[in-house]
Amino acid sequence: MCGRFTLRTPLARVAELFDAVAIGDWAKRQPPRYNIAPSQIVAAVRSNTAGDGRELVPLAWGLVPSWSDDAAIGNKMINARAETLATKPAFRDAFRKRRCLVIADGFYEWQKRGGAKQPYFIHMREDQPFAFAGLWARSERFETPIETCTIVTTEANALLRSMHDRMPVILDREACERWLDANVEDTAALEPLLRPHAADPMAAYPVSTLVNSPRHDAADCIEAAPSAPRQGSLFD
Repeated sequence: MCGRFTLRTPLARVAELFDAVAIGDWAKRQPPRYNIAPSQIVAAVRSNTAGDGRELVPLAWGLVPSWSDDAAIGNKMINARAETLATKPAFRDAFRKRRCLVIADGFYEWQKRGGAKQPYFIHMREDQPFAFAGLWARSERFETPIETCTIVTTEANALLRSMHDRMPVILDREACERWLDANVEDTAALEPLLRPHAADPMAAYPVSTLVNSPRHDAADCIEAAPSAPRQGSLFD
């Protein structure tokens, strides 16, 4: 699964890397994020309404389907299993028509150790931003329209398997192009993209339990726990 992640990269750089235009001035005000939690605003890239470009937009994390009258349903929709996207009512229409990239440069997972859970920070070895496969929705059933998203998950790769049996779908650049292609509505053609990311380019190390609190959003969330290496992977 994916329940917390980071985006320390300036959003101007994100827009450049993903060939998108930032919508509104929120991107200029966004500070580095070290502990993004469900219901909070995330940075997402999607095709624009004209279908001739991409936009970088703020979406609330936790998908609220357009047909739902209950905004709290988003609390249960932070992740969407790749295996059921095409059949689950909450996700199947978005899978066909409203796909997005949720941008991150790291995420957290917790490993059970006896009666406790040790958080780990997972990132690319080059420490560059990357894209989670996401779906988005717009609902106008409330006083103010809301736009929300979910992160697609799949089976864990070799790096994550000792922590959890699921991981977010991370798309490489070619897969990003395919995922955002508004002309593709055949979901069977997209399913091969929803596979575990290769483990070799990724690294993980244990961090402080400070990250357990969604109210704590500071650089010390990604500092290596005492006696743990700050670079590389404990699973090499």
